[in-house]
Amino acid sequence: MAALWPGRAILHCDLDAFYASVEQRDHPEMRGKPVIVGGLAHERGVVSAASYEARAFGVRSAMPLRMAARLCPEGIFVPGDHDRYGEASDAVMALFAEHTPLVQPISLDEAFLDVTATAHLFGGPVAIARDLKRLCRERLGLVLSVGVASNKLCAKIGSDLRKPAGLVIVEPGTE
Repeated sequence: MAALWPGRAILHCDLDAFYASVEQRDHPEMRGKPVIVGGLAHERGVVSAASYEARAFGVRSAMPLRMAARLCPEGIFVPGDHDRYGEASDAVMALFAEHTPLVQPISLDEAFLDVTATAHLFGGPVAIARDLKRLCRERLGLVLSVGVASNKLCAKIGSDLRKPAGLVIVEPGTE
């Protein structure tokens, strides 16, 4: 793939299972296990995030905690730490800002990056996407999925297609 990219270059960056991934990063004993963030198994409330290990049992965000406990009785239920998630998000957004000043956060765990004007500094938009994925893992211990396209819609769809740790490139003219 050539480093040149005609026209606008938009990245949609989405951290995979963000809250659960932060928990697994900060608590090594949880790695590789089904982690369910949102509260304790017996509490009223909903799942805020589920690790991919928990998703294999059918656990999904916004599902009642009690239903998640029935689907995944071996799940590790944690109430969550929004201050820690905010700190992790700030670190990720700062990493994005190293590659472009045009970062549009959508939530704590996802953002659009317009790299049109800075792509030439880093070898092109695909190189930026690969670099961000690597740096998120190396510096922050988090997994990032990225969609690269000439518009936000295609970049967003791209980032969702191959989770976790996906990279989907929608070259201009192939939308």
